[in-house]
Amino acid sequence: MRTAEVARKTRETEIFVSLNLDGEGASEISTGIPFMDHMLILFAKHGKFDLTVKACGDLEIDCHHTMEDLGLAMGKALSDALGDKAGITRYGHMLLPMDEVLSQIALDLSGRPYLVYDVPAPTSYIKDLDVALFGEFFRALSNTSGMNLHIRVLNSGETHHIFESVFKGFARALRMAVELDPREKGIPSTKGSL
Repeated sequence: MRTAEVARKTRETEIFVSLNLDGEGASEISTGIPFMDHMLILFAKHGKFDLTVKACGDLEIDCHHTMEDLGLAMGKALSDALGDKAGITRYGHMLLPMDEVLSQIALDLSGRPYLVYDVPAPTSYIKDLDVALFGEFFRALSNTSGMNLHIRVLNSGETHHIFESVFKGFARALRMAVELDPREKGIPSTKGSL
């Protein structure tokens, strides 16, 4: 079973993540940030990951600590669930439309974190959520999972549609990368490790 549980507690947040890479897309999400709940439900559904996220953060200040720590906890869960990465496809990509929006996601589970994030949005907020914090979420996730992650919006549009396209595309690209390749007998690298 490629599963992991991560509990992360600081003075600012308390987060629990349970991840099953070989799930059916079931989710139980409670972050205290309704739009982020919506995005993580989409992520689980389109990635076919079973995902539980329970977060309590200092939202009375703002959403920054919670969003960043969600990325840290989810990245750690992903890394733990993948183990030594033997047999995985390793690379994933997706070009995903959401009405007028078109997002491009490419990733490599290389063990070398790097984020390229080009997501212009026409508005700075969705309800009370500063959309710049999605960059912080993906940066934290990339760093703790050891993922090279490129996210670009090729055709912009309505802000909600942008992030729905990004999260669905990320889920589909990650699903591709974590798939087990029956022809891959070991670590998918000439170095022998990732």
